[in-house]
Amino acid sequence: MASTDSTHDRIIAAARAEFAQHGIAGARVDRIAKAASTSKERVYAYFRSKEGLYEHVASAELVAAADAAHLDPADLPSYAGQLFDYFTANPDRHRFILWGRLERAAAPSEVPAAYTGAVLRTLPTKIEKIRAAQADGDLDPAWDPIDILALVVQIAMTWIDQTELGAVAPRTAADPSPAARRAAVIRAVATLFPPATPRERTETPTTG
Repeated sequence: MASTDSTHDRIIAAARAEFAQHGIAGARVDRIAKAASTSKERVYAYFRSKEGLYEHVASAELVAAADAAHLDPADLPSYAGQLFDYFTANPDRHRFILWGRLERAAAPSEVPAAYTGAVLRTLPTKIEKIRAAQADGDLDPAWDPIDILALVVQIAMTWIDQTELGAVAPRTAADPSPAARRAAVIRAVATLFPPATPRERTETPTTG
C-alpha cells in the first residue's frame, strides 16, 4: 500500500536529491530534513541512520529503473532506446545509482547490499527471457544471455556514463542532437542483436 504520510514522502524525495548530488558520505541529514520541511529527529524516527535511508531509497530507485524499460528479447534495440530515454530524462537517478555502486560495494564486482533485492528480482527473469528467445530462434544462440544483457545495457548507457564525450559532442558531432545519440545507441545494438523478423502467421480460413 502506498504511503499516505506526506512527511515520509518529503523525506524520501529530499533524500533522493541529496544523495544524487553529494553521494552517501557527502550527504547530510540536516540538509535532507530542511529540504523536507521537518527535523533531523523526525528523519531518524523513520530511518535509523543515513545509510538506512539510502538503502530504502536505493531499493525503490532500482525497481523504478527496472520497470521503466520493457525487455522484449526479440527487439533489443527498442529496449536500449527505452533505457536511454529513461536515464536521459532522469540524470539525478542515474547519479544516485552510481554513488551506491562506488560507495557501498566492498569490491568492484560486488553488488551493494541495498541493491541485492532489486537485482535478484529483475535480472534473472530478463536473462531467462533472452535464453527463451534464443531457443525460439529470435536471437543468436552463440551468445551467453548474460553477456547480451550486459552489452545492451552498457551501450544504452554510453552517453549517460561518458559525460566528457557528451560535453564535446555539441561542438564536434556531425549531428549534435540528442536524437542522433539515441539513434546511434539503437543502431549499435541492432548491429549486434538484430530485431527478429515477425513470423508469418497461418490463418485458418473461416467457412460461411
